[in-house]
Amino acid sequence: MTERPFVLDVSRLIWRLWAGRLPTGIDRVCLAYLEEFADRSLAMLQSRERRVVLGPRGSDRLFALLRAGVGKPIRRALVARLATAVPMAMARPPRVEGKIYLNVGHTGLNAPGLVDWLVAKRLRPVFLIHDLIPITHPQYCRAGEADRHAARMRGALAAAQGFIVNSADTGEELARFARSEGLAPAPMLVAHLGIEPLAAGPKAAELAPTDRPYFLCLGTIEARKNHILLLRAWQGLRERLGEETPDLVLVGQRGWEAQDTFDLLDSQQHENGRIIELARCTDGELAALLDGARALLMPSHVEGYGLPVLEAFSRGTPVIAADLAVYRELAPGIPMLLPPDDVQAWQDAVLACLGDSAETARQRQLLGDYQAPNWADHMALVEDWLPRLESTPS
Repeated sequence: MTERPFVLDVSRLIWRLWAGRLPTGIDRVCLAYLEEFADRSLAMLQSRERRVVLGPRGSDRLFALLRAGVGKPIRRALVARLATAVPMAMARPPRVEGKIYLNVGHTGLNAPGLVDWLVAKRLRPVFLIHDLIPITHPQYCRAGEADRHAARMRGALAAAQGFIVNSADTGEELARFARSEGLAPAPMLVAHLGIEPLAAGPKAAELAPTDRPYFLCLGTIEARKNHILLLRAWQGLRERLGEETPDLVLVGQRGWEAQDTFDLLDSQQHENGRIIELARCTDGELAALLDGARALLMPSHVEGYGLPVLEAFSRGTPVIAADLAVYRELAPGIPMLLPPDDVQAWQDAVLACLGDSAETARQRQLLGDYQAPNWADHMALVEDWLPRLESTPS
């Protein structure tokens, strides 16, 4: 029997499958860790104050379901599997003392009793931290989320024997928060997240929602993403260029705390049709959209990682982005970085990228040698680090 030195928290993936939703960025990270560690892990589930670890057979069957995708048949199979596996695991819980507990989805970190449970089970917790945005930028989050996320980070800091962070920027924010709480963070590994190669889709010319030059913006339409800056920039471009104004394609669902953005978006779509909104698209469609875009525009006020920028670079597409530390870390010297509040600067940048400009030529030349972060490199770092962490005294 294969040794299982890990306990993998799959609660978030169970919720995703139950809801039948497509994977978010954090869900994709959870799936990547499932692929890497499933054959060496026991599955852990938590719901409110209940926690259970499945045995090897129950874990393997659950892992197989979580890999299968979404849909009603999978959901029915999940219910049947848990109805059998959970009572068995509660009646005869497997030994977990000394195993490394991996939680890579921020799952249940503020749930009552999690820290005490981890201590009682003598597990060695390792958490992957994606961002501290609700704490550092509460104005862009739902009411109460700052307090909830602070509680998550306190719980993680109290329990962790190690942290994996997706960027040095996130690591610095975590260390800063720990100091503000009078806590010392556990050993930390910076490991950039991998991106999945976008599957080949239709040609850009076949898919593009416009036959005009267009720029692309990816992400949920919410205040943090700063779509309103682009909408204001397009107002100015319309005044300067008239019918020659390029199109702006927004890919992402409407989110929250952004009614002023929604109002301006609706009015601009009604007035001139130069703003095109797509709630969602497949990976193949996204690849085609990136291939046809003059540039990807990412004016966010803050980002935890910035996956769309890396996806654009993997397709050879230039990027104009807000001047954020995470972008300077992930792609030093490649994107054009601008203040996220300077509408005129963004207008000028769009104009510069309309034709075969020096800026687009510069980026495309650099992208010829660009290697996007990949999961193999990420996991190699993690696999090398965990055994050394494992020897740390409890």
